[in-house]
Amino acid sequence: MSASQAEGTIRNVAGKAEEAIGSMTGDTNTELRGKTRQAAGQAQAAVGDAIETVRHIASDQPIMAILLAAGIGFIAGMLVARN
Repeated sequence: MSASQAEGTIRNVAGKAEEAIGSMTGDTNTELRGKTRQAAGQAQAAVGDAIETVRHIASDQPIMAILLAAGIGFIAGMLVARN
């Protein structure tokens, strides 16, 4: 588990706790902050998963990773040059 995945999981759990506290106390602001923290944690964990997947692919197939990075760079360059 990467640092990003771990931090995302921690944020998600903290958000669930904050949402539960807000729900128990009737504080909608705390409840909404908890839901927001959960969503941020899930997004961060997903980014961590994606990074880990890319790392595994790059280590298993380095030539494919280089070609993919070059293709992404070319497309980004074309989009920036267009404006």
